[in-house]
Amino acid sequence: IIAKEPRPGRAKTRLIPRFGPEGSAALAAAALADTFAAARACGAHRVVVAFDGDPAGIVPPGFDVVPQVAGDLTARLTAAWTHVDGPALQIGMDTPQVTAADLNAAFATLDLPATDAVLGLATDGGWWALGLREPADVFAGIETSRADTGRRQLDRLHDLGLATHLLPTRRDVDHPDDVDLVATAAPGTRFAAAARALR
Repeated sequence: IIAKEPRPGRAKTRLIPRFGPEGSAALAAAALADTFAAARACGAHRVVVAFDGDPAGIVPPGFDVVPQVAGDLTARLTAAWTHVDGPALQIGMDTPQVTAADLNAAFATLDLPATDAVLGLATDGGWWALGLREPADVFAGIETSRADTGRRQLDRLHDLGLATHLLPTRRDVDHPDDVDLVATAAPGTRFAAAARALR
């Protein structure tokens, strides 16, 4: 899991115009808690959190915490893979609606014969999950936060000769309008509760 400390003014900054620094941080904290809960409940043998900030009181016990490296998101995504071996799935903290069942399904797809990778595209053009049977340098040359990031990432996986299966598309929470859409789609999440509290 790639995550950052949900501090006001630093987390979910694109939500600040509507929800303010404190509200945006509350939404980030709830999304992170939902993500951690899904990861804990899924069948993964190990959960590694590449964390930016102080993990005390935020990252659950039993998770392996590693610091994020300096640099852009591409560098941080790449570095996180140096802490795992064998089949692994990389996600962020922007899809609080993702469940343990979703993660288990992604691992099951990655375990299919003749499958090297899985990729879950996001509605904004990015991606919400990327799984590899074996760690590989798959991010080189892929700019993030673009409308074609996910498609270019898929092309990169294909260019590397990795047999790739697509996971279901999900909505990232990146912009204010995403908050209501995701909260409505997953009303039982901590994120939805935080969104209701801010209305």
